[in-house]
Amino acid sequence: MSPELIGVIGIIVLLLLFVFRIPIGISLIFVGTVGLAFIRDWDSALVQLGTTPFSTASSYSLSVIPLFILMGMFLSYSGFGRDLYTAVDAWIGHIKGGLAMTTIGTSALFSAISGSVNATTATMARISLPEMKKYRYDDALSTSCVAAGGTLGILIPPSVILVLYGILTMEPIGKLLIAGLVPGLLQMLLFMILIYVMVLRKPTLAPVTEKKLFMVKIKSLSSVWPFVFLFALSIGGIYYGYFTPTEAGGVGAFGAFILTILTRRLSWKHFKTSLSETTRLTASIFFIIIGADIFSKFLALSTIPVKITHFVSNLALPATGILMLILVVYLILGLFLEGIAIFVLTLPVVYPLITMLGFDGIWFGVVMILVMNIGLITPPMGLSVYVISGVAKDVPAQRIFKGVLPMLLMMIVCLLLIVIFPEVVTFLPNLMR
Repeated sequence: MSPELIGVIGIIVLLLLFVFRIPIGISLIFVGTVGLAFIRDWDSALVQLGTTPFSTASSYSLSVIPLFILMGMFLSYSGFGRDLYTAVDAWIGHIKGGLAMTTIGTSALFSAISGSVNATTATMARISLPEMKKYRYDDALSTSCVAAGGTLGILIPPSVILVLYGILTMEPIGKLLIAGLVPGLLQMLLFMILIYVMVLRKPTLAPVTEKKLFMVKIKSLSSVWPFVFLFALSIGGIYYGYFTPTEAGGVGAFGAFILTILTRRLSWKHFKTSLSETTRLTASIFFIIIGADIFSKFLALSTIPVKITHFVSNLALPATGILMLILVVYLILGLFLEGIAIFVLTLPVVYPLITMLGFDGIWFGVVMILVMNIGLITPPMGLSVYVISGVAKDVPAQRIFKGVLPMLLMMIVCLLLIVIFPEVVTFLPNLMR
């Protein structure tokens, strides 16, 4: 068999393994190793299997992942998320759809620390859903706000997924983290505008709550400063060139630990849980990266990326037309595959093609995140919806999926704005020192 045919068979087998829910790391390692053996020989394949785990896991750039995860875990298990929700509610909770907007705004702020979809979604579901239920908010609106807000967790820095994109493509991680900030805030504002319009047209969706006194609003800000401080310290340090991403992660994790100790919010049980969850998530991500490295070597030897690049370059289509085709394919893949699986499966082929067409690699990373976010709340995969369904057991998943349809429209609008105006993504990274 030719290397190209072996490569195609390998991709088909990998997709089947994903469909049958075989862990991503195991699938990548299996297909990559067997594929290398067929193209070369088993000795070469086993050498790659033996050397790649150490060479990949010992990379300095990967050390940023456990540090940002640990920072998020410390704050998540210390109850700062509930205080943050209370503070945002004090300022905007009284306007039409205020609690729903509070959920979106708190998700954005919490995302700035957690960097995780699941962590943001699960935390906000436990905090905000009971509050909105108390004020008789429509179930579809309240759960859809949590689902949409949770997607900000992999867009607003520090985003672990953007770090993974940087590792897979060799794009500068610091610039990638900064690039997600403005698109994340833009998506947050679009969600809030949508909620306001929906409640304006149908007031029964969200009854108005009482307005808080000005002194209550001022007092509520005391619970926000840890997030502002840590965000300014870690992400601001990256932006102004004081820290590398890894150093910023270390400073952020240590700062979160000190804050939780000083405020007496981190019990010994939660401390151990934070370390355990950080270890588990880090090992899972590293396993995927190791598998992606082996699979990428196999795909490179199959010459499929080069052949596809040459084929596309000879098409009589403008670069924007090819980009639209790629995004449509990603939207379809997002219906059936997890975001990380899409990353490691497609980037070895798509990234060289995108850069050859003249598009900015950092900009494309943010575009990919936006497309992945759409898949997070779209059936049948809809991971965020199922996380919420596990918390709000009285709301059927079908009702949540129906409720997120307007949010999906806003996410598509945000994606189109960034495609039409790429400067929304690139202007902050271009200003970095």
